[in-house]
Amino acid sequence: MFTGIVAGMAKVEKIIKKQDFQTHVLKMQPQWLQGLEEGASVAHNGCCLTVTQIDGDLVSFDVIKQTLAVTNLASLQPGDWVNIERAARFGDEIGGHSMSGHIFCLGTVTQVIDTDNNRKVWIDLPEAARKYALLRGYIGIDGCSLTISDTSASGFCVDLIPETLTRTLMGKVQIGNKLNIEVDPQTQAIVDTVERVLASRAQ
Repeated sequence: MFTGIVAGMAKVEKIIKKQDFQTHVLKMQPQWLQGLEEGASVAHNGCCLTVTQIDGDLVSFDVIKQTLAVTNLASLQPGDWVNIERAARFGDEIGGHSMSGHIFCLGTVTQVIDTDNNRKVWIDLPEAARKYALLRGYIGIDGCSLTISDTSASGFCVDLIPETLTRTLMGKVQIGNKLNIEVDPQTQAIVDTVERVLASRAQ
């Protein structure tokens, strides 16, 4: 489980590509290495991956075909950066919202509006995901727990404070970028339940 409070950004040092499979090697900061072991879970742009090898400050993660197909990890190149979060532990402060690290879909950045102390980012969603984007609801974007500040027929927008822009990749997103989206599981459960109830009453 993750909270969507991104610890910072890690650089992709190397990508080993095989048939329908990749190993991503990241350079991790010392504070993220404390207690880290093979088999531990770490979120990359919100996607839960498992540590497969640790060599000093270089940490390897295997990325399977399904993950490459549904996330933006497939587009990474050596030298790129990813948002990083270690798995939550019992007793940790939950500053964001509960996230599984299972990406629901990719969203496309359609508009970025920068002001002195704020950045507004509009994101279009695939049609199947749009019903889960509710005003003031939670959503995970590249691993960041954010609140939806407005919605449209095709997606939603979020407003970003300077701390988020500094700590995460959200300060670097541009129009056309594909971002990993994790819908809030409680929102999904409520929307799906209401749909089933209304469908049964209509029969």
